Amino acid sequence: MTGAGTGGAEAADVRVLVVDDQDLVREGIAALLGIQPGIAVVGSARDGAEAAEEAERCRPDVVLMDIRMPGTDGVAATALLRRRLPACRIVMLTTFDDDEYVGRALKAGAVGYLLKNLPAARLAEAVRLAHAGVAQFDQAVLAALAAGGPGPDPLTPRETEVLRLISAGATNKEIAARLYLSEGTVKNHISRVLSRLGLRDRTQAALYARDNGLI
Repeated sequence: MTGAGTGGAEAADVRVLVVDDQDLVREGIAALLGIQPGIAVVGSARDGAEAAEEAERCRPDVVLMDIRMPGTDGVAATALLRRRLPACRIVMLTTFDDDEYVGRALKAGAVGYLLKNLPAARLAEAVRLAHAGVAQFDQAVLAALAAGGPGPDPLTPRETEVLRLISAGATNKEIAARLYLSEGTVKNHISRVLSRLGLRDRTQAALYARDNGLI
């Protein structure tokens, strides 16, 4: 185990666990984040299995997870952590913007997918937003998803309408009234939208719609 922490974290600090199989990268990310306001790096791990153990110990708010690691990779570790620590937010931080990786990570429960070329201040802001429940995606990742391929399935016209209304902040009842549907049918449409796009919740759906020009 490679537990590492800053100690003395303020109550308002976002507690972060950094997971990466490359020592230099992992330590560099932890050092850069550790000096950002409102961030406390409370642990680190070299692979997915170690990440699960370390997360149980340090109880992070946000995990920055590499995707390709020996043994238990980032996708498998994300699924495991989501079961064990459902309140923890997991953001993939990797060099790979392949849409297949993105889809697998989101289906496993990740709330974001960022590339490692981010400036430290931008990464810190992404951590804070993830902790607040706002999905975070690199622009290159969104472009790869929008381009198609083995990523999200296309939406039907009705599903696209539902997605636009979700993005406008409409409730299920309001969507039902607008589209002359039952609330049960609206719930089914929303479930299919999230499943087709590999998203977890309405927040991610709204961000997807915004970033892909649907609103």
